[in-house]
Amino acid sequence: MKAFKFLFLFFCCFYLISLCEVEASHKVYSEFQSLEAAQVKQVHRTGFHFQPPKHWINDPNGPMYFNGVYHLFYQYNPKGAVWGNIVWAHSVSKDMINWEALDPAIYPSKPFDINGCWSGSATVLPGNKPIILYTGIDPHNYQVQNYALPKNISDPYLREWVKPDNNPIVFPDAGVNATAFRDPTTAWWGKDGHWRIIIGGRRRNRGMAHLYRSRDFVNWVKAKHPLHSQAKTGMWECPDFFPVSKSSNNGLDTSAHGVDTKHVLKVSLDVTRFEYYTLGTYYPRIDRYVPDNTSADGWDGLRYDYGNFYASKTFYDPAKGRRILWGWANESDSTHDDTQKGWSGVQAIPRKIWLDPNGKQLLQWPVEEIEALRGNKVQVTNTKLKKGDSLEIKGITAAQADVEVTFSFPNLDKAEKFDPSWVKAQDLCAQKGSKVQGGVGPFGLLTLASEKLEEFTPVFFRIFKATDKHVVLLCSDASRFVFFFTKPP
Repeated sequence: MKAFKFLFLFFCCFYLISLCEVEASHKVYSEFQSLEAAQVKQVHRTGFHFQPPKHWINDPNGPMYFNGVYHLFYQYNPKGAVWGNIVWAHSVSKDMINWEALDPAIYPSKPFDINGCWSGSATVLPGNKPIILYTGIDPHNYQVQNYALPKNISDPYLREWVKPDNNPIVFPDAGVNATAFRDPTTAWWGKDGHWRIIIGGRRRNRGMAHLYRSRDFVNWVKAKHPLHSQAKTGMWECPDFFPVSKSSNNGLDTSAHGVDTKHVLKVSLDVTRFEYYTLGTYYPRIDRYVPDNTSADGWDGLRYDYGNFYASKTFYDPAKGRRILWGWANESDSTHDDTQKGWSGVQAIPRKIWLDPNGKQLLQWPVEEIEALRGNKVQVTNTKLKKGDSLEIKGITAAQADVEVTFSFPNLDKAEKFDPSWVKAQDLCAQKGSKVQGGVGPFGLLTLASEKLEEFTPVFFRIFKATDKHVVLLCSDASRFVFFFTKPP
């Protein structure tokens, strides 16, 4: 008999992040946004995810690797645990696991950003020169694009950044909605000698990826047409555009292009607070991106993560030849609870991402460095479970654990037939649930379980038989969301 095995890596970090929708844009709580945390409650803080010592965080900004150091910038409120007073906080690390918090890199100080320093990206220019592009809010509350440079390039941590007086360098022209024009991407270089960026926008209810070109990275010219747009999707925040290899799980520099590449366009939807991405072809001669027809180009499209995951940003890591994905996970705690505990939000665990060999979706796996956080090991092997059985794993705390599970089966003969009309994994999870018995499944883990299993959150698998392969569905019954993790070769 052939044993069928499924490996599942699960991070049980039980500080409970919400998985429901929130209203578009950030609410302003003037009475709380400058309320300094009197104390920081540690009980629900995570040991795996990135978070600063206290207060509110949101979008990851400008992640990059420079001279042996990983840099992560992020939207941060230095004065309170709710959104407001936003600056670009800055932390550095040698391994993306152990971080040192530095002083904010960018904060409102000039006319071109006096009303806000919003999200953006970092690009390392030829000659090993890093530069930041970010959105500033000017005195008219227009969204303009600015740049910042390291004050001392020899400082290994790039602690201080300066904003030249020739900012802003990109203005919203007459054809651009000046209040929906933000979050410039990492730049890519073309063979014609021009740098290119895209900036998220909205024209009525059409999401826009405005395209700009420059030879010197300071003087930018808007292209006649956007790189891509899509009707009925609303504002495109935090766009990301990058190449992936068709033949390798290695990452590619953002400027890479050729017959062995596909491109990814990711946008964060301000209306739904979810993200979607498409895979497609980039035509540099006409500067157009055309998505493949293998997934929806809109609200029903592919997602990196079916949980609470937003404003994500990737970067190319030249040290290990991989593309790394960061994303912000918000919470469902009330504003009052956030102020009481002294913090809000985390960055999701950084993940390596690459193209599935089928060319139809991206695959992802937590960065290998995360294994350094593993502590006491508890191992259970060769345990046979029958239908309805459960096994309690003892010797670990319930607060948070890193779990690897391998399930083996002598055969999959009883697997249910896969219906090709099932295109939304999260809907199928809701339909089948954790209590509806199938041919092979549901099976998996019971997390957040009480002693006598009066309460628990199941994370479970189901296996279906398609025409020429098996399809594995991974669900969480409580939250109705799905992760797709595939172990790298």
